[in-house]
Amino acid sequence: MMRILVVTDAWRPQVNGVVQTYERLAEAAAAKGAQLIFLTPAHFKTVPCPTYPSIRLALPNVSTCARFIEATRPDAIHIATEGPVGWMARRYCRRRGIAFTTSFHTRFPEYLSSRFFIPEAWTHAVLRRFHNAGAGIMAATDTLAIDLKQRGYQRVMPWTRGVDTNVFRPQPVRRFGDEPVFLYVGRVAIEKNIGAFLALDLPGKKVVVGDGPALASLQQEYPDAVFTGQQRGEALAECYASADVFVFPSRTDTFGIVLLEAMASGLPIAAYPVMGPADVVKRGVSGVLDEDLGVAARQALTLDRANARQEALTFSWDHAAALFLANIERALKPSRPKRHPAPQRSAPVLPKRLDET
Repeated sequence: MMRILVVTDAWRPQVNGVVQTYERLAEAAAAKGAQLIFLTPAHFKTVPCPTYPSIRLALPNVSTCARFIEATRPDAIHIATEGPVGWMARRYCRRRGIAFTTSFHTRFPEYLSSRFFIPEAWTHAVLRRFHNAGAGIMAATDTLAIDLKQRGYQRVMPWTRGVDTNVFRPQPVRRFGDEPVFLYVGRVAIEKNIGAFLALDLPGKKVVVGDGPALASLQQEYPDAVFTGQQRGEALAECYASADVFVFPSRTDTFGIVLLEAMASGLPIAAYPVMGPADVVKRGVSGVLDEDLGVAARQALTLDRANARQEALTFSWDHAAALFLANIERALKPSRPKRHPAPQRSAPVLPKRLDET
């Protein structure tokens, strides 16, 4: 079984798209003969993130990182995030000449620019240095891949996401009543632009499912909306099935797994025509994209829910895992030492295999 070490700064108990992606990827990869092993903040001392206390930032050190990697003896290393743990693993690989892959999950340049007025070009310069040192960077959508290439990122490879259509499915439930229900599911944080959804003039009810640092302020500002807090499993599936339209107000997500969960539940999508929704939503079929989010939400209410479900069926974790493993093989193949017959006298020192470091 191929052993792949995934290095990530985002991990349980966090609830977000990165964590969910790798949890499901691990299950699907195992069925294909690959084992994913995780190096996460849990292996180091942590401190609260200054602007998001519920997220713990790791304080990694070289020796702990090296001991973990060498003890797990992976065949490949994939660095999922550009946080402290990701940078430490990158340093380890660079110093030992070990090839690794990365992935681009979060649009930090846009986020930092909007919150702290840091020029996007500065952040992209740092991220290019991080990712271009690898053997390949995985991008979840065509739009993201094109954007990264135009900004100077190299060796961009296609990836995707999946959805469990057995869990997320249409159901005859109405948790929030019989009036039209417009739903948001996800982290309740400023970068998700949830206020743009809650401020809309829409018929019926607005529901927010999730937790995060902006929850208290949004509850105070929009007392007529329903806030359920974090939901999981069947309870989350019922929240989706109880709604009529899924409203996705974010302008900075690279994909949005919640879009697939909503569509699998039979919910048409209302979103801005930006990266993520533009790649996942089939306009006029599984949703409506418009710069006027209210127009998109009202028009999505008229769409056939069965069509949204049908579009979601084209996404699977099996396919996502197959792409991920193919990218790993393709990116790391040139770095693997070739096998030669044993020489009669002496031989040059060959590059070390990953499992010998």
